[in-house]
Amino acid sequence: MAHLEVDLVAAGGKVWSGPARRVSAPAADGEIGILIGHTPILSVLRAGEVRVQPTDGGEPMRWHVDGGFLSVDSDQVTVVVDEATPASHRTH
Repeated sequence: MAHLEVDLVAAGGKVWSGPARRVSAPAADGEIGILIGHTPILSVLRAGEVRVQPTDGGEPMRWHVDGGFLSVDSDQVTVVVDEATPASHRTH
């Protein structure tokens, strides 16, 4: 089965890496969704939530980010941020 290869990297190192069916992120000009076969793109991210849908169909993994960028090329998705905090641990 085809999938995305995702790397989420923060200033302190790799946060998560693995296969996914979908990635959603807070692009500077609105929410962006990445699926298999997406055209190459480089996008600036604003503060918000990055969501990764794993290939096993489980619950999406979620991180709060304060900005960064996202690149997609040949089903390889790289998200680079200053800091990624698991959304379930975020205080409101």
